[in-house]
Amino acid sequence: MSADLAFQKAVRARLVATAGVTALVPASAILDVNQRPAPDPSIIIGEGQAIEGERIDRRDQQLALDLHAWNKEPGLAGVKAIAGAIRTAIHSGRFDATDGIHVADCRVSRTRFLRDPDGETAHGVVTVEAVVCEVA
Repeated sequence: MSADLAFQKAVRARLVATAGVTALVPASAILDVNQRPAPDPSIIIGEGQAIEGERIDRRDQQLALDLHAWNKEPGLAGVKAIAGAIRTAIHSGRFDATDGIHVADCRVSRTRFLRDPDGETAHGVVTVEAVVCEVA
C-alpha cells in the first residue's frame, strides 16, 4: 500500500474513533468520495500530496492531506467547530505504525473557512501534514 493511502486510512480511523468529532459529524459521513453536494454535515477526505523525503534510503515522505468540512448553516460557526474537533483529534497522540508506515510527525498546518456560492453551505478545509517512514 502506498504511504499516502496508509496515512489517509490512519487519519480517517482517528477521526471516527474520536467522540469530539463524531458528536459533530456521524462516522458514516466521514468519507473519501467525489460527491457534491456533500452529506450534511460531513468530512470529505480530499486532495493530497506526497513529496519524497531526504533520507538516503528513500523510505520517508512528507505528506499533506486536505479534509473538507461541510455544514448547512448561515455562518461559519459549525464548520469552525468541526475543524477544531479535527485538530484536537489529530493532535491527541501519536499515530500507531500501520499498513507499513510509521508516522514520525503530524500536525494541522492550516485551516481555511469559506462560504459556498449556494448561500446555504459553509465549508472548511483542514490541511494535515505528516512525515512518514516506511517500515518493514
